[in-house]
Amino acid sequence: MTGKEIYIKYAPNGAKWTEWVRPVPFVAIDTYNRKCVSDWIDRKVIFLKHYKHDTIIFVDLPGKESIEFGIGLAHIGYRPIPIFNGVDEQQGSQATTDTYLVESSLINGGEKLKNIQLKDDANPAFLLDSSRTNRYRAKESIFDNSWDLYGQDIPSLEYFKKSGINKIIVVGSQIQRDLRKIFFKFQDAGIEFYLTDGYSLAKKVVLKKTLKEQLEKEEL
Repeated sequence: MTGKEIYIKYAPNGAKWTEWVRPVPFVAIDTYNRKCVSDWIDRKVIFLKHYKHDTIIFVDLPGKESIEFGIGLAHIGYRPIPIFNGVDEQQGSQATTDTYLVESSLINGGEKLKNIQLKDDANPAFLLDSSRTNRYRAKESIFDNSWDLYGQDIPSLEYFKKSGINKIIVVGSQIQRDLRKIFFKFQDAGIEFYLTDGYSLAKKVVLKKTLKEQLEKEEL
């Protein structure tokens, strides 16, 4: 399949939430120059017993794992919404974030989605790469393709509330700083947050600003 064909698997016409699927990795798929990763893992969702109409998910795990969990969530009714925004490095170079693994896994995930029927208004499972904020460069020649998530990259608080969303589950080891900046406003508006590593049941968390976060300016 071409990058556009794979994109359509994640963002079919007429389906809700799909306007937030980021096109960047799908465009790159057409110039993909590495062997696709074949060791796909079918991950079962055990942190959530069933689909919940008032709940959305943010999967913030290493890229491949994030996509695998996204497909697992599709099996219980959630629509995986990839919001990866890292660009590829030049061939033969090293980078801070492995976008090639993300692209390869999106190809594999697209094949899986062919056989999963989702409702047009299925709630989203937003897929992130937890290494997106990795800006450590062992040497200057390493290409920095890290990225942050901003408020404009996801639906607004008002859109979530209008859609009946009052709970957000984050799948990851922590709620990263770029998500926290967005979520403080959501929490103030009454949305509840839950955190899970992907295996244990999600536990409710209350976000509290650090001193540094209190001093930072609010971002879009």
